Amino acid sequence: MKKHWRSRFSGKALKWFSIGILGLFIVMAILAPLLAPHDPNAQNLLMRFKPPFWMAGYEPGYLFGTDHLGRDILSRIIYGSQVSILVGVTAVAVSGVIGTLAGLLSGYYRTMDHIVMRIADIKLAFPTILLALALVAVVGSGLDKLIFVLGITGWVSYARIIRSEVLSIRNSDFVVAAQTIGVTDWRLLFRHILPNIYAPIITIATFQIAAVIIAESSLSFLGLGVPVSIPSWGNILSQGQLYMGTAWWISFFPGLSIMLIVLAINVLGDVIRDALDPKTRQN
Repeated sequence: MKKHWRSRFSGKALKWFSIGILGLFIVMAILAPLLAPHDPNAQNLLMRFKPPFWMAGYEPGYLFGTDHLGRDILSRIIYGSQVSILVGVTAVAVSGVIGTLAGLLSGYYRTMDHIVMRIADIKLAFPTILLALALVAVVGSGLDKLIFVLGITGWVSYARIIRSEVLSIRNSDFVVAAQTIGVTDWRLLFRHILPNIYAPIITIATFQIAAVIIAESSLSFLGLGVPVSIPSWGNILSQGQLYMGTAWWISFFPGLSIMLIVLAINVLGDVIRDALDPKTRQN
């Protein structure tokens, strides 16, 4: 009993901690122009390599220190949250729409099933990050292109799970009744079947936002993501790797930001999954 109480308490504490962390980053992204103490791209060579506030040599007004060009790390972290959240949400929205449509068609129409699943098998034969690298190399870098690439490479997870859900309910009484009274296939799919399978869609989308944030940071770190003129956590990491021995804080803070937001999203994903799945819902 005591162990169970401690388990529930720690679980709730972790959940609220994750909500707080995620809320903090969302507020940072929305209010970046108001919260950032400096222009994230403003250079001041006289302020190069200023350490964070707890170290000797700290310069007032630069809490997280400065980089090799004298740019404020805190301001760049705040503006970088805009890129990560924007790319994560929009790319997942693109993947969700494509994957949901593909899964509905594949599960409902047997002729479409073979086509969609074979395309999905081909896509799964390539690691997502390598496929994204190849597509970025073809279409070029840029924020809009990055969203497009990450969006079209993440639809398979939705399609396969939604297909299995549709297959399990396509012969249900309410589906047969709707077909009997002449409901069109498209109305049946989107007004009757889709509302009954929203739970896995929400769960997949939550976890995929974290994966997309990591993918965006990885591509930006390699110089294939957003342009270097746009502050992003991956760009800051890439620029700071050359100074790990002398100015470790340049890479530390964007790395910490990525870790915290991905951890928060994954914890909330577990919470959402347990809440929406009656098999795992706890009393």
